[in-house]
Amino acid sequence: MKDSFEKRRIAISRIFSAAVIGMILVSRSHWRTEAPLLGAVLFCLGAVLVGVASLGRMWCSLYIAGYKTSKLITEGPYSMTRNPLYFFSFLGTIGVGLATETILFTVVMLVAFAIYYPLVIRSEERKLLAIHHEEFTAYVEKTPRFFPKFSALKEPQTYEVTPVVYRKNSLDAVWFVWVLGALEIIKGLHASGILPAWFTVY
Repeated sequence: MKDSFEKRRIAISRIFSAAVIGMILVSRSHWRTEAPLLGAVLFCLGAVLVGVASLGRMWCSLYIAGYKTSKLITEGPYSMTRNPLYFFSFLGTIGVGLATETILFTVVMLVAFAIYYPLVIRSEERKLLAIHHEEFTAYVEKTPRFFPKFSALKEPQTYEVTPVVYRKNSLDAVWFVWVLGALEIIKGLHASGILPAWFTVY
């Protein structure tokens, strides 16, 4: 059952996503036409980050599938940072922004992420503290909140996973790749004149 905060944040994220998509549909990248090499570099960097983000989110999903907040996960990516799923989402957000071949959309997405996700993280940490008490406090003391400490990686030899939940989570984990494909389709529609571009974005 979703609480009021989660319902609000889902609604806000959908509204923001719809607004950004609308802007992308009716705009064209300045760099794509005036500096095609730079545009290609931006897209390639974005594609690399989207790939890393999708693989990272699938890795995180492997550990949390079927557990959610019922068990405090401290292994795998969760041994390096308390919020690896959001860290990889951060990389994916940058990747999608760069894949638009614009600086403006990249900055807008980063600012939105910086405003939005700290609120989500604090809300989830309050829940975890209420459920796991001293165990979570000890975890907080030794594990960074957001940016990973790679030297702290700890992985078990075996790990129990709920396949059905992992399959569903994996589909959510690769949505950045779907966005990348959608951006290429939009680019093709602009190039063919089927979709008008009303303004240029730097």
